[in-house]
Amino acid sequence: MHVIESIRGSFQNIFAHKLRSFLTLLGIIIGVFAVVTMFSTIYGLKDLINSRMKDMGWNNSLIIYPSTGEKHGSSHIRHRFRRLRREAKPLSYTDYNFLKKNIKSKYIYGYIDSYQKYYFQENEKYVRLTATNTPFFTCKTYDLMDGRYFNSFEESNAIKVCVLGYHFFKEHYPDENPIGKELTLGQNRFKIIGILGDDKLNKKGMNFNPWERKRDLEAIYIPLSTGSKYLRANNALDYIYLQAENEDDYNSMKVLTTQKLLSLHSMTHDFRYNDVGAFLLKITKEINQMIKKWNITLSAIASISLIVGGIGLFSTLLISINERMKEIGIRKSIGATNLDIFLHFLLEAVILSLLGAFWGIFFSFLLVKGISTAMEFSFPIPLEGIFLGIVFSVFIGLLSGLYPAIKASKIDTIKAIYYFE
Repeated sequence: MHVIESIRGSFQNIFAHKLRSFLTLLGIIIGVFAVVTMFSTIYGLKDLINSRMKDMGWNNSLIIYPSTGEKHGSSHIRHRFRRLRREAKPLSYTDYNFLKKNIKSKYIYGYIDSYQKYYFQENEKYVRLTATNTPFFTCKTYDLMDGRYFNSFEESNAIKVCVLGYHFFKEHYPDENPIGKELTLGQNRFKIIGILGDDKLNKKGMNFNPWERKRDLEAIYIPLSTGSKYLRANNALDYIYLQAENEDDYNSMKVLTTQKLLSLHSMTHDFRYNDVGAFLLKITKEINQMIKKWNITLSAIASISLIVGGIGLFSTLLISINERMKEIGIRKSIGATNLDIFLHFLLEAVILSLLGAFWGIFFSFLLVKGISTAMEFSFPIPLEGIFLGIVFSVFIGLLSGLYPAIKASKIDTIKAIYYFE
């Protein structure tokens, strides 16, 4: 019951001196605001980087290239590869179909890159013609502005259809809708079925590989089966891309892919990997380690504001003892013990600190939401930052209020009642 009365009395005293209470809270507010905002920004940047890597199709990914020999190694290995060179096979559309049916993956697509003649306004130019599958657009987060992607029939039967990149469309069809029209590239004619939208990944905030993505949106896309039939001999592909569902499935996907390709290629190592997934896992670990170090450093810097706020709280409580001398005397005269006075002052210090913490969290929340809206990315409010801010505030409140509470509790009742400033 005494604790409840002390809490009620603390709130009455806080609201009776609003300006003084606000100035006392200011240091705590700034300190908690700094801690929570720091945690949110760091974790948000980490999530932003991981999200953008995922949107660009880099995480947990494996790219398989054809290789008919070995550039480095012993003479025995080089001789062995020269002997097997005639038996080596390029990556083909058959390899892609076999991997698609037998490998568990999140995304898989083949890729062929070429340049074909295109006549535009009586001028001849070369444009980029890329053959791939629909998962390429999903993996790279290239959305449609109009039309559609390739359907399963078109992808399986080498149908001559195409999807225009956003920048190609803007340059060559600025005032018309080309859906349903035909486009001549080299010796082939393709029906336009879709148009890609602009790059939403790099519109605002941090830029992630903008040059390559701009280049992608300047290209024209046809189904992989069409490209392997009309652009390459022996249905050859430039590379095959696979992406695992998560980090745990990545290694098993790579091992199984190696086994399946070796069985298809007569146990000949005529392919090689660009192990993007392993490289990014290493980068992610390094980023996590760096973030941990920054958390410690920035927490120490932000805690200085809390310490300064604690000093202000300590000074205010110490000065307020003289102002509240009669209150202390009256409380003791009607039965309040030294412990009651001690708890009353200590609780007031803790309540002031908690109010500062809550206001600091609130202002941090507003700032983070503003940054999220401006960058079009949701920055989280991590529980670690909130927890650290509240715990540190309570600790500062206890530490700052301890001496003033002890001093107030030891004041003689008679002296307190007859005290004059």
